[in-house]
Amino acid sequence: MVMSMTGFGNSKIERDGREISVEIRALNHRYLDINTRVPRTIAFVEEDVRNIIKGHLSRGRVDIHIDYINTGESLLEVEPNRPLIDSYLKAFAEIEREYNIRNDITMNSLLNISDMFLVSQESEDEEFIRSLIHDAMDEAISSLIDMRSIEGEKLKKDILKRADHIYNVINQIELRAPVVVDEYREKLNDRLEEILSPGLDFDYNRFNMEVAYFADRSSITEEIIRLYSHIDQLQVILKAEGPIGRKLDFLVQEMNREANTIGSKSNDLHITNLVVDLKSELEKIREQVQNIE
Repeated sequence: MVMSMTGFGNSKIERDGREISVEIRALNHRYLDINTRVPRTIAFVEEDVRNIIKGHLSRGRVDIHIDYINTGESLLEVEPNRPLIDSYLKAFAEIEREYNIRNDITMNSLLNISDMFLVSQESEDEEFIRSLIHDAMDEAISSLIDMRSIEGEKLKKDILKRADHIYNVINQIELRAPVVVDEYREKLNDRLEEILSPGLDFDYNRFNMEVAYFADRSSITEEIIRLYSHIDQLQVILKAEGPIGRKLDFLVQEMNREANTIGSKSNDLHITNLVVDLKSELEKIREQVQNIE
């Protein structure tokens, strides 16, 4: 199945007072580039998230955003800073005694003292949170893969359509190639008749050698055969399982190389125009291939 590298997937799981939301966005990239945004309180799951992605995807830039909310009992514990309070009360009593200032301390006045309370946080249950992350990631990746497969099928249809057009162009080039040699023979013959004086002997052996040399130099039979073979390979690769983007990219480069060779050997305007059409379609396929995993 052809998979696009572009897609989006999300999920939300709530269980036992915990809520985890996952969003995954994927774009095309030469390699697998994973970027994560994980809350500090559950930072221990980041490596798990990366390993899950690596188990399902092989290429693409993948951005993962995770939100975590504890909707159950609070993990925070707040208690008075007793040593600090005792020190303040002792100091207030000394001020009252030594300076004869009324000690009218209230709760509000104590609340204005910094560090009056000690706040601690219990650690999360890592195994439980990891199980939630795995479930949420599996669900988000499933929706991501569904989107990537739908887009991949569209890319596959477009590439096959363009491959059919390329096949027809190659066929036209193949049919035109022998005609080029025949036209060269006629033009050379006409030219020689123009420049040779009447009654002058015509060296047919030399003439035929020149035509044979031109036919050999401009022969594009091998290139045409390889292009046909490449199109067959293209169709086989598109039916294969697993990542195929790099194979397709290499194959399109080879097809483009054959097209360039035909263009350089051709001494015919019609074939040159066909090569331009061929290269244009190959470039469009190359652009599509850049987004295939």
